[in-house]
Amino acid sequence: MKHTYALFILLVVVAFPARAQRIVFTGRITEAATGQPVPFASLFVPGTTIGMTADAEGRYQLTVTQPIDTLAASALGFKALKKAVTHQAQQTVNFALGAGAVTLSEVVVRPTENPAYVILRRVQAHKDQNDKRRLRAFEYDSYNRIQTTITDLPDRLVKRKVIRDMLALSDSMSKDVAPVGQAKALPFFASELISRLYVQNHPIRRREEIRRRQMRGIGPREGSVVSQILGSSFQDYNFYPNRQNIMGKDFISPIADGWKLTYEYELQDSVFVGQDWCYQLAVKPRRPQDLAFVGTIWITADTYALRKLNLAKSPEANINFVSEIRVYQEMTPPAEGAGLPLVTRVTVAIKPVEKQAGVQAHFTTINSNFERNHERDLAFYDNALDTAPNASQIPKDYFDKNRPDSLSLADQTSLAVLDSVRELPSVRSLLDLADVLVNGYKRVGRLDLGPILSTYGFNDIEGHRLRFGFRTTPEMSRDWLVRAYAAYGFRDGRLKYGMRVNRIIERQHWTVLGMEYRHDLDQVALLDNEFGQENPLFDAAARIGRIRGSRPLMRDVSGLSLQTDIVRGFTQKIILRHQRFTPLYNFAYYNTDQRVPGAPTAANITLSELILESRYAYDEVLVENENRRQAIGQMRWPVVVFRYTLGANHLFGSDFKYHKFNLITTQSVQAGIFGRINYRLEAGYIPSTVPYPILKTHMGNQSPFYNGAAFNLMRYFEFVSDRYASVRAEDHFEGLLVNSVPLLRKLNWRLLATGNILFGGVSQANRSLTPPRHPATGEPLQTFRALDHGPYAEVGYGVENIFKVARVDFLHRLTYRDLPEARNFGVKLSLQFRL
Repeated sequence: MKHTYALFILLVVVAFPARAQRIVFTGRITEAATGQPVPFASLFVPGTTIGMTADAEGRYQLTVTQPIDTLAASALGFKALKKAVTHQAQQTVNFALGAGAVTLSEVVVRPTENPAYVILRRVQAHKDQNDKRRLRAFEYDSYNRIQTTITDLPDRLVKRKVIRDMLALSDSMSKDVAPVGQAKALPFFASELISRLYVQNHPIRRREEIRRRQMRGIGPREGSVVSQILGSSFQDYNFYPNRQNIMGKDFISPIADGWKLTYEYELQDSVFVGQDWCYQLAVKPRRPQDLAFVGTIWITADTYALRKLNLAKSPEANINFVSEIRVYQEMTPPAEGAGLPLVTRVTVAIKPVEKQAGVQAHFTTINSNFERNHERDLAFYDNALDTAPNASQIPKDYFDKNRPDSLSLADQTSLAVLDSVRELPSVRSLLDLADVLVNGYKRVGRLDLGPILSTYGFNDIEGHRLRFGFRTTPEMSRDWLVRAYAAYGFRDGRLKYGMRVNRIIERQHWTVLGMEYRHDLDQVALLDNEFGQENPLFDAAARIGRIRGSRPLMRDVSGLSLQTDIVRGFTQKIILRHQRFTPLYNFAYYNTDQRVPGAPTAANITLSELILESRYAYDEVLVENENRRQAIGQMRWPVVVFRYTLGANHLFGSDFKYHKFNLITTQSVQAGIFGRINYRLEAGYIPSTVPYPILKTHMGNQSPFYNGAAFNLMRYFEFVSDRYASVRAEDHFEGLLVNSVPLLRKLNWRLLATGNILFGGVSQANRSLTPPRHPATGEPLQTFRALDHGPYAEVGYGVENIFKVARVDFLHRLTYRDLPEARNFGVKLSLQFRL
């Protein structure tokens, strides 16, 4: 009973919000006979549920928000004592309790609701007024510091040259650093950045102006994507939404709408945070394996705003490699308006394998000079990340004079070490290797050589294939980007080559003029797939193995393109393209309106095209990656791409006039307890008569590995369409269901489900364009199949996170099960890196 009074206080305080004066009572409860403190005595207001428990020394501090005339104290084995009080704002009331008898018949237990639940309901009711998303706009100055350390260095790693060199340098600068062979932690990267962040909520827009930036140690190259995402806009933690995305994982907020289903709460104390009187609540997840937090939150007593929090990921949360995530955040006082982050400190510890070295990163963000509801023109936000030209050209002691907090002696020593570590030859070699692994290119002077993955390949058309390529760097030119390559196949004896030139005309709207010429081996299924141009792994894999059955052809492409952003997120692109296909398999088509045996046919195809493309990404964040541009971060809104292609007949030898329409929508959606759903909607229409290589060949997958971009139980070229619509979806359930099974939750497996459905068809005119036999040899020609009997559909279920990297999908084909060589069930493997 003596501990229940600390819970009763909340029922009255919450039920009657403070509109009158606040009265603070302090004092001590002692024994009348000896003067010794009475530990954990109960203090209460008679006739109400207002009360609390004193500490181990009998001291208390009680705040009431309405006038009272009596206070009482009691404890087991003592007589209750009442004292009259006044209406003064600050009062000291001491109690000396006399001994008394207690009989069990006098004890009455009244079941009551957890008082923390009352607070959480009030937090929900006041969310709109306290969430910073209700502001029309806000802005503030921001200081960000990132410090990264290698932890738990094993002896065998300490013996490596690069580590020995860094430890020797550290040892020469500080006597506090452990000698070589005994060190357990070693700093390797740090950054400091000062910026001004601007946010508009309706519509959502962000802009960060980086004013000063400094990187130390083994960090990213200046101008790279990583070097640009160190600011406040990428360290934004807001716990008012139901989910807080951290490192790609959707953690449940302790003040989420469904708080009672996920968390347990305990009212611990009432304390001041700054000038705000707050309830201190302990939180922990009901199921330890959930992506949830354990720690403490502080809620203001007047406005029920989140004033401060100190949270860590649940130790048993189903997340790979990450041993610790801790977030400390203090918000601006509610009197200033909806809460903005005043101080944020985040610690992330990564340890891929036990008994191996780990990495610990500390993020510190301190904000100031807040301004609310200062709206600006939308054009102001067109450049989401604006780095001052002299951002990295700063005096040596600039951050020492402008840093809003102070560094510990250990931190000062770490930064001093990192200032010199880049110059170590072994460290420079390590940075060069890391750059090759991340970017796929080797920097040589002012050129990048590569992609490295495409240097060698082998397939049944070319045999051994060698390729050499390069691209220019900003050191050569910030406005021109040139990419070129040459390749040779030792079996077919053909030389392949290509060049692409981009001229950046204007950066604010990213207006780029592009020119291209390419002569290379290609496959019908991959025509018009621009993904390979930017993905070295995809481009290399497309030319490996048995590709003769994939209907290979030689492709000559020349093109001219121009793109620009009309407004932020709305990109327009126009392409003029000329192509010539030379099939390397038996292929022919009627090249006249007469389509009967013996009519004239042709094999080669020449096309001249005008392509118009519009792309809309509402909340996409784009950063410059040297002289290219790259999207980063997670988007809440769908990305929509519409493309129209006009084929012009008799222009530069073109053989066909045709129209193509294509629409693609992609999105990743947070689905609450059901994890995250990734979907892709695609539709296309070709109302013209053209040979099937110009139609849509739906991508199948005959490999044993799962391919998220393909229909995984469909064979190569099993279906072709000139009108089609498809839906692809993957639902990653995280630890749902599996976490509830005791024998399985220790494995940290995760369930997933997939579903693909494709509607399509081919007109009779396009079907009859291919003759049944080759006009020269008389051999039957390879033809194609349309979706004549309804949609193609497949579903799957699987387990991922097996040994943290493996995924197994079990797939069922639901339609066209009776076709020759149809695979109605399949098991696909894949490897993936997911936290």
